[in-house]
Amino acid sequence: MKSINKITRYILLAAVSVSAFSCKKDFNEVNTDPIGKSTVTASQLLAPALVNVLSANMVRNRNFNNELMQVTVDISDAEGKVFRYDVRRTWADYTWNAWYLELTNLRDIYTIANKPESLNSSYKGISLITQAWVFQLLTDVYGDVPYTQANQGKEGVYEPAFDKQKDIYLDLFSKLEEANKLLTEGKSIVPSSDPIYQGDISKWRRFGNSLYLRLLLRLSGKAEVSAQVISKIKEIADTNKTGYPIMENNTHTAKILWNGTNSSTAVYSSPFMINVRAVDFRTPAITDFFLSNLAIWGDPRVNTTYGVNGVSRFGIAPGPAGLIGVPSGYDTGTAITKQSYFYSDAQSAGVTLQTDPYTGIIMNCAEVDFILAEAAAKGWISGTGESYYLKGIADAVNYWLPTRFTSAADPALASYVVAADINWNNALPLDNTTTNAPSKMQLIHLQKYYAMFLVDFQQWIEYRRTGHPFIPKGTGLANGGRMPSRLNYPLVTQSTNPTSYKNAVAAQGADDINTLVWWQKP
Repeated sequence: MKSINKITRYILLAAVSVSAFSCKKDFNEVNTDPIGKSTVTASQLLAPALVNVLSANMVRNRNFNNELMQVTVDISDAEGKVFRYDVRRTWADYTWNAWYLELTNLRDIYTIANKPESLNSSYKGISLITQAWVFQLLTDVYGDVPYTQANQGKEGVYEPAFDKQKDIYLDLFSKLEEANKLLTEGKSIVPSSDPIYQGDISKWRRFGNSLYLRLLLRLSGKAEVSAQVISKIKEIADTNKTGYPIMENNTHTAKILWNGTNSSTAVYSSPFMINVRAVDFRTPAITDFFLSNLAIWGDPRVNTTYGVNGVSRFGIAPGPAGLIGVPSGYDTGTAITKQSYFYSDAQSAGVTLQTDPYTGIIMNCAEVDFILAEAAAKGWISGTGESYYLKGIADAVNYWLPTRFTSAADPALASYVVAADINWNNALPLDNTTTNAPSKMQLIHLQKYYAMFLVDFQQWIEYRRTGHPFIPKGTGLANGGRMPSRLNYPLVTQSTNPTSYKNAVAAQGADDINTLVWWQKP
């Protein structure tokens, strides 16, 4: 390998030498930026980075998370089907490359905003929050990853070391603490540079602290840090609410509204339109697990009464037998009739998720509600969890159908949960992970599963943490019927960063989909 690298360097040096002799004339003129800009501002980097990360998340949510977590099923007997847990190594490259590429820009925002001539505490805080968001995805999907030395190619670090997940999480906590303090200053930013909150710094602060709660809850089961984590959850949710404002309603949800509907100066196109053909968008069937619950509950999100032009808000097309799904994990060679599926833009004049501006969710208020419901049910914060649980259902529905339920105390919500048989029961046991018996955690996490519809890998990550919701296991599953615990490292990492890769595997375990990440381990 060293010999090959030396040969490559010689070839590159030769190419540079030839170029130097052949391009002397008008060299400076030819290599001058025609736009005339030699520097970039924090405001110019933010929107493209956020749009690109979110676009990658939505693509993989659709064709990976949704298949694993039984939202959709790709009707096929071919090998390498994610819904059968037959996850090939090539799945690892796309998000790794997309996330690390944009982390360079997100980090540069902090560097630029920290310079005396462009000092801006809000851009620094936003940079820290968005870095925490992307690094959380990286470490939860892959485990130990380059962190401290990542994105330092300009400084000559070409083979960054892999940090341990515990160390990454603890440093992300520090980043979010710093962001909360920086955003307290309320320094204004360019509204058009911000595709999420249009310059509303107070909402960025709420997002940062809500993300903090997500990360804290994820580590709450690790004995070595649980006391520290639970204490911080209580501080944010109970004892110091003014010091740590969080999302309280859907106006605080972190999202990018596609098709320019959230900005008068920029148009952001949904990756479902750019990267997915209409025929491909409607190809996967919706699973029986995902759809039957909604249908049994009479959920407003699949009720055509609350949709547009006879199409439900989730844009679901009925199959030959009506509004039903198909089983996931079925055996190869089984005759499966495709039933309900998501309309594509070419099919319907009503609502379709392919063109829906509201699909660009980064983190929503309902997730925060269910985090608090779990914390309350476990006795970490005040309350039983019921009020947070009901508010989570209301906020999840209201994101798609604004004002469907006025509050957690709305009589219409009470009637809905009773009729659907999903009302809170304080007599239930806290948890039951061995059978599909009712428990408070099953109630919370089943609703959280639907609240996190379309949100990157969060359904899968939360399932790995909690074992909820209970999803049926078909007899055709590969991988011994085990839900994958991570994605493997990209193949290119093995060749371009071999020493750090080997050290990571030695520390974390075999580089395969069944190796548990740190917070999953007992």
